[in-house]
Amino acid sequence: MADVNILDNPIWAALMTGHRSLARSSGRARRYPSEVSPFAALEAPSVRAFSDLAALVNPEESVGMCTADPISAPPGWQVLKRRPLEQMVCLASEHSHVSSPLELGPADLPEMLVLTAATEPGPFLAATMQMGRYFGIRADDGRLAAMAGERLKAEPFTEISAVCTDPDFRGRGHAKALVSFLVGLIFSEGRIPFLHVKGENQAKVLYERLGFRVRREMQLTVIARQ
Repeated sequence: MADVNILDNPIWAALMTGHRSLARSSGRARRYPSEVSPFAALEAPSVRAFSDLAALVNPEESVGMCTADPISAPPGWQVLKRRPLEQMVCLASEHSHVSSPLELGPADLPEMLVLTAATEPGPFLAATMQMGRYFGIRADDGRLAAMAGERLKAEPFTEISAVCTDPDFRGRGHAKALVSFLVGLIFSEGRIPFLHVKGENQAKVLYERLGFRVRREMQLTVIARQ
């Protein structure tokens, strides 16, 4: 049985396991390359760990941390944003077959950046695709109508992220189709899907219908090195 408690510190777990090759490390701190993701993590929020993190973050640069408990930043750091998120884990491994959507690649990146900038599903940068696979649905006129993909890989858990639909194409079941496909794909590879969602996000209802259940409330904290 997978130890779900590693998801109390999911960024750290990912950078220690499935995304170890992407990790920039210093002592008790880890982060993704700045062009991949603004996420960073501490083994535990100690003064020494923050000192280690300072070696990885440029002055005035900001990073995001996702933790089970609120973080208090020590001197030398400024908290720019705090907000709760709900962490959901999918336990229903039996999913009906869903036709495979289009796998997105480097040639699709400009459109992916436009779509995520317009819909704000979470940070998506020029090299975020290094974190996992992304899939999309194109409209009849060729436009990228919707997309979703993989983010944190905290083995054996894989996070589903960047779920977004162009406003012109909402209400057509694109998000459901993409998430259903990703859930089936992740389970087929022996992993367990999870995700993070704002409590007020209406997409939470969709995720519950697909077998996701709230595991716990998490804290997103954005901090900047002064």
